[in-house]
Order: sequence, then C-alpha cells, then structure tokens
Amino acid sequence: SMPTVQPRELWEETGRWEKFGGQLLKLKDRKDADYCYAPTAEEVVTDFARQELSSYKQLPVNFYQIQTKFRDEIRPRFGVMRAREFLMKDAYSFHVDDESLDREYDNMYATYGRIFSRLGLKFRAVQADAGAIGGSRTHEFQVLADSGEDTILYSDGSDYAANIELAETVSPGARAAATEAMRKVDTPTQKTCEDVAALLGIPLQRTVKSIAVIGKDADGNDAFVLALVRGDHVVNEVKLGKLAGMADYRLATEAEIVEHLGSEPGFLGPVNPRKSIRVIADRSVAAMHDFVVGANAAGLHLAGVNWGRDLPEAEVADIRNAVAGDPSPDGKGALQIARGIEVGHVFALGRKYSEAMDCTVLDAGGRKVHPAMGCYGIGVSRIVAAAIEQNFDASGIVWPEPMA
Repeated sequence: SMPTVQPRELWEETGRWEKFGGQLLKLKDRKDADYCYAPTAEEVVTDFARQELSSYKQLPVNFYQIQTKFRDEIRPRFGVMRAREFLMKDAYSFHVDDESLDREYDNMYATYGRIFSRLGLKFRAVQADAGAIGGSRTHEFQVLADSGEDTILYSDGSDYAANIELAETVSPGARAAATEAMRKVDTPTQKTCEDVAALLGIPLQRTVKSIAVIGKDADGNDAFVLALVRGDHVVNEVKLGKLAGMADYRLATEAEIVEHLGSEPGFLGPVNPRKSIRVIADRSVAAMHDFVVGANAAGLHLAGVNWGRDLPEAEVADIRNAVAGDPSPDGKGALQIARGIEVGHVFALGRKYSEAMDCTVLDAGGRKVHPAMGCYGIGVSRIVAAAIEQNFDASGIVWPEPMA
C-alpha cells in the first residue's frame, strides 16, 4: 500500500507537478511543505524501486495495490461514475528490457480481459491516448453503455477499436482537378459553414472550417497557426496537440486573428493572410477541390478555391475526429460509434519515469540500465457504476450474477 499523500519533490522530478494539471489536488503540511493527494503512483513506486531494486535478477517484478485515489475532476458525474475519490487497483511493473515489458503488457491485457469477462460485462479493449500518464502503447477497457462519457469507434469488419482521441482517419485518396475559378461571394451575416453552405446551395462537405490557434515555432516563440477541417468535421484537440510545436496550443485572441489575417472571426481562411502563418490541413481537406473558405474580410467568403493554384500546398495531418462511416484504418470495414465507460487501462511506459528519476539496475553484463516500466489500472468503484448502467430494468439494478 503506497502513500496516498505524496511529496512535491517526487512529482517535480518527472515534471508532473505542473503537467498533471488541475486534477492534481495539492496541499501543505504544518511546515508549509507541498504535497499532493495521489491520483496515481508512478513517482512513488519508481522511488521505491530505485531504493529496493539493484539487479536484473530481481526483474521482472510487478507491484500492485488496491487503494483510494483522488482526482479533482472538473465535472464529477453521477454516483461513482466519475467521482473525485475512487477505489483503484493499480499495478506497476519493472523490466530489464523492452521484450520483457511487452510480454507483461500482453499478460496484463489478457488478464484484464478475463476479469471483465468473468464479471459479466460487455466491453471492448480500444487503442487510447496516453494522456498525463505517458507511454508508447496503451489500451482502455470500455464497458459499452449508452450513458458512457467516452466515444469509441470500432470497425464492423475487424477487431479494430479506438477511443475517439486516437481513432485514425485515412486519406480519401487523390485530389480531383479544379473545375471552377476562385471568386468572392457575399455572405453578409453567414459566419458558420452550415449557414454559408445553405446560402450557396452546396453540400456542407464542400466548405472548410478555419480554426485560429497559437502554437510555438522552432525557437519556442508564439506562432500563429490556422488548422483546417471540412465543414462537417470537428478538430481533434489531442491529435492537433501531438504535432510539432502544438503541445500546449491555445485559441488565438481576436486581436491576434486581426493582426495575422486582417479579419474578424467568422470569415477566416488560408488564402492571402496579412502575415506569414503556418497552415495545417486535415487529410480530408488536402484532398478537396473547388472548396469554400472565408475571405479574411467581413461579409465575404471565397468559392472555387484550389490547392497549388490559389494557395500553397499546406502541411497535412490527421487532425479531426473520426465519424461513423469512415473507412477503418486497418482497411477492413467501416467505423461505427459506441459509447463507453472506461473501467481499465494498461500502459507501456518505457523509461519515461525510470530515466526522469534515475532509477537504475545492473544488467547481466554489470552495466547500469534504466528499467522499462508498465502500469496498469482498474477502476474498482467505477466497475459498479458501469455494471449498473449496462444492466437494469424498470425495477432497478440487475446485477450480473458473478458480481451479485
């Protein structure tokens, strides 16, 4: 059982004292020293390991506990669905090499699947974003329920499944040739893609939405960025944040928009900006021709816009949310949408924590190495909520028999 109240110093070693964000509940003791109420225990278990582990002969090893955690959720949800204080089974493994970590990751992945199956839950394991925990490989275990707070996409032709934060969208293919000349069109009060499409009598899919944000350039200075998605699509904040210089991006202010584009919001576009800007186009936008964008002038849009002729080819990336009907990234079937409740998560952390905290062991050759790590969690109290959301009738809860 690891400590629930943890010292600031450990969290500063990994940089997460600030990076973890508002969910990290911070407190002070009588000496005015800083602590946090643990939302997770990577720092503490790595500190334990660097004091207790010294040789590859002690590895692999997996430490687990069942303990109360606390996350200062901005929107706690009903019952114990997303409570600030919750019961978690968490585990942390240490390995002398990546191959050993991969074996334990697969072992824990399979173990979690058996646990949720034995509990009588209908669930899917989905590829996920690592978030504040970090790591290169991670899966969530999602109990399927209409009231779930997570959106998951799965293929109707394979076992592919991913959280919406990670679900990849594939390029629609080669771009068709231009058939229209670029021209200005009056849109006196039409500021949304929906309104512009209705006014012009065109499908929403022919419009392009421009989102102005501030990222960083190669020197770490603020850089104005225009992210482009199709009018019927939504920017995926996690995907956008993973691009170079976009880790901590924010929305641009109206003053910054006017400075770079010369226009008020509602009429923005990538053609002829006032100042040099970075343009990131979603894969679907990069394949468009004869599209409609804002003209960077109040009451005006541009129609018949084409890449290469009317504006330079943009940086292309997958920056939108996948939607039902999109081709599955594995080439098998189409994506469908379901709602899910996350009840478990497995992470292959690699050496993120062991290197940050200088946790080392001697390998078989007598050399100091940083062990690879994995971490694994099950929301014990959330399983209760998930089971209820999936199993009920007019009279109330119908517990799965193994849980009863």
